[in-house]
Amino acid sequence: MDRRLIPAFAVSPLRELARLENEINRIFKELIPAEQTAEVVVWSPRVDVYEKDNNVVIEAEIPGAKKEDIEVKVKDNAVVIRGEVKKEEEKKDENYYRRERFYGKFERVIPLPADVKIEEAKAEYQDGVLKLTIPKSVQEKEVKIEIK
Repeated sequence: MDRRLIPAFAVSPLRELARLENEINRIFKELIPAEQTAEVVVWSPRVDVYEKDNNVVIEAEIPGAKKEDIEVKVKDNAVVIRGEVKKEEEKKDENYYRRERFYGKFERVIPLPADVKIEEAKAEYQDGVLKLTIPKSVQEKEVKIEIK
């Protein structure tokens, strides 16, 4: 996009710096293999958050995890997904040129875009994707008040 076409008031230099910092941090997290960063590694699964049929739906990619190794909690109007992907076997005789599989502990906190009914939340895990369906709390947005 040509910046000359954007009005000067539309681009905040501080907002642009924050966006660049977030992008650089994301790239470094993806490029540095988990085994080289620290003994206990925390990585974040990628998520999609959307609304469907009066529900908030969260889909998180957690390839290689077992259902028993995933924990989901709702706290302070946010969903916390954490767990661990364990490496099943180690190949010592192989000469790796690139290794992009992540093993270790993961965690992701996803703010909820609406009030929800926590007690009616449902979760299913299939083919490396965790799908949470949480009904939105139905509240009247407009209330008529009788004047006496």
